[in-house]
Amino acid sequence: MTDASLKIAVVGPTHPYKGGVASHTTTLAHELEQAGHDVTLVSWSHLYPSFFYPGEQSVPSKGDPDVPPFPRTVRALSWARPDSLISAGRRLRDVDLVVVVHVIPPVVPLHLTLLRAAGVGRTAISGHGPRSVVIAHNVLPHEPHPGDSALMRTFFRRVDAVVVHSAEQARLARELDAEHVVVTDLPPHLPGGAPVERAEHHGPARLLALGLVRGYKGIDVLMRAMLRVPDVTLTVAGEIWGDAGDELRRLAEHRSLRDRVRIHSGYVPADRIAPLLGQHDLLTLTYRSATASQNVLLAHEHGLAVLASDVGTFGDQVRDGVDGYLVPPEDEDAIVEVLQRLTDPAEVARIRGGVRPPDLHAPWARYVGTLEALSSPDAIADPTLPTPVRRRSRLGRVADRAEDLVTFARLVRDRRRPRLDLEPSDFPSWVRATDVLAHDDEAARAHELVRELDLPRGGDAIAEWAALGALEVLIGMSDRGRRDALIIDASGSGSPFGRWARAAGYAPVEVELTGARSSMTLLDVDTATLDVVTRLHPDDAGAADVDETLTQAGWALRAGGLLCLTLPVGGTGEDVIGGAADLRAVIARASDAGFTLVGDLDGALTARLRHASRVSADPEAAHALVRLTLRRR
Repeated sequence: MTDASLKIAVVGPTHPYKGGVASHTTTLAHELEQAGHDVTLVSWSHLYPSFFYPGEQSVPSKGDPDVPPFPRTVRALSWARPDSLISAGRRLRDVDLVVVVHVIPPVVPLHLTLLRAAGVGRTAISGHGPRSVVIAHNVLPHEPHPGDSALMRTFFRRVDAVVVHSAEQARLARELDAEHVVVTDLPPHLPGGAPVERAEHHGPARLLALGLVRGYKGIDVLMRAMLRVPDVTLTVAGEIWGDAGDELRRLAEHRSLRDRVRIHSGYVPADRIAPLLGQHDLLTLTYRSATASQNVLLAHEHGLAVLASDVGTFGDQVRDGVDGYLVPPEDEDAIVEVLQRLTDPAEVARIRGGVRPPDLHAPWARYVGTLEALSSPDAIADPTLPTPVRRRSRLGRVADRAEDLVTFARLVRDRRRPRLDLEPSDFPSWVRATDVLAHDDEAARAHELVRELDLPRGGDAIAEWAALGALEVLIGMSDRGRRDALIIDASGSGSPFGRWARAAGYAPVEVELTGARSSMTLLDVDTATLDVVTRLHPDDAGAADVDETLTQAGWALRAGGLLCLTLPVGGTGEDVIGGAADLRAVIARASDAGFTLVGDLDGALTARLRHASRVSADPEAAHALVRLTLRRR
C-alpha cells in the first residue's frame, strides 16, 4: 500500500444476487483493489422483501456467479435486521470512503442508518470520519411509486456526493437536492465470459431480447413491428414480469409470429449467455425509457450489432448505421424500416461487420479515478459559494459534466494536500517533455518507473510512457509545492495522466472527447486562464485533431501555459507523423498558433523518429508516438 492508497468500503449487492447492479458492485470492488486500495465489499444476506422484486432475487442454487466474486466480501446486512446496519456502520468508522450502491428507494432508510452509524453525512464537514458517495444507477425507478422522490431527496441531502451515469440522471438528482453530482460513463461489467465461436449464418436477421422483461423495455413495440415484416426472427430470454409478459405471450401467438418468436422465460445463467449471443445477429434494446446500460457493450463484445431506441446512453454507444441502428422510442414505423433492411442477408453481414470489441479497461480507469477524486476530505461543495452560471461561450455550449468538474476543481485545488511527494529530481533524464517512442523497451522502462514512483496503476505501458512526460512537465512547474495549477486533461479514459496528477495533489479536470457524439469543445473557461492542457491518445491514431487542439488550447492557456499532446507515427490518419518533415510542419503550425516547442529536435530524436517511421509502416501495427510539449507565448 502507498500513501495514495485509500481504505474503501463498497456497500451494495453481490453474488448470489443477480443482475447488472450486483455485477457492477462486484467488479467495482475488484477494480478499486487492483488500483492499490484497501477494499471491503459490505453486502446483503437479505436485501429486501419479495414484494419489492417479484422475480427471483438470487442466482439459482449452484448457479455460477455472473462475474468473479470479490474475496473480501462481508454479507452482514439484512433488511429484516436494522441492527445489522448499525453494527456494520460502526465497523466502517475508520475507512476513508464509503461508496453506497443505490438499488431502490425503499432501501434508503437502511442506507441512512448505516451511514449515520459510520459517522458520515453532511453534518460531518469537520473533516473527521469517512466521505460518502452514492452511486445511483437509477435516481428513481423506471416505474416509480409514491414517496420515492421524498426518500431520495432525504438520501441526497445527507451524503457528500452522488455519481450518476447520464446527464439526464444528473438533472434529476439535482432536482432532488443533490448538492454535488458527478456524471461518468457506466463502465463494463459484462456477464457470461468470453465470446464463443460463431457458426456461419446466411439469412434474415436473428434478433435477441435478453434480460428482465418489463414494460419500459418496449419489446411489445418490436413485436408489433415484426407483424409487418416477414422472415426476421426474435428470441426473448429472461424473467418476465406482470402485464408486460402477458402482452408478449399474446403477440407471440399471432399467426404471423408463431413460428418466428421464441420466448424462454426465466433467469439466464452466466454460462448460457455467451452461447445465446453467439446464435443471434442483433441485440434489441427498443426501450421506452432508459438511463445507463451496458447492454450495447455486451452485444459488441460478442460481435452482435444493436437495434436500440435513442434513449439514455444508447445514442452515445451506437454508431447509427455502422454497428447498429437508432430509432425514436415507441416509433413502430422506424423499427419496421430497420427490420425491412434486415431481411437482406447482405445488410445483416454489413452491420455486423461494423462491430468492434469495446475497450473494457479504460472506462474503469476513469471510474476509479472519479471515486478517488471524491475521496478528498475537502471535496465538499461550499454552500457559501454562488451557484455557477451556465452560459454559452464562443467555444460552444458546455456539457454539464465538464462544468461540474471545473467547479469541483476550483473548490478543491487550494486546499488539497499532495498524496505523493514528487519532485522534478524523481524523474530520470530520459523522461523528456518532447520525445519519440520508437522501441518497446522504452515503454517497458516507463512502466518500471511508474512502479518505482508508486503511481497508481496506469494501464498499458504505451499509455504510461505518454503520460509520464506530461507528469514530469507538470511537476516541474514552479508553484512552490502548492499544486494549484488549473489543468484540463482531454486525453480520454485510456490515459493515466489524470489519476497520476490527482495522486500528486493536483485537481485536474478530465474531459472525455471521444464517442459517437463527441465535441471538440474543451470547457467554458475565460480566455488565458488554464495552466496545462493535455491530449494524450496512445491508442487512437485518428483522434489528434492537431489544428483544432492548438486553436482551443491557444485560446484557453495563459501566457507560459503548457500543452502536451501525442501524435502517432505511421498509419493513415491525417495527423500522423511520417518523418522529420511532418514533425517540423506540426511545430510550424503550433508556432503560428502562438506556441513554442519545449525541448529540441536534436539528432537523436530525429534518428528515433526515422526508426519509428520504418517499423510503423503497417497502419495496423503503428504503436510509435511523438510526444510534444508546447509553451504558450
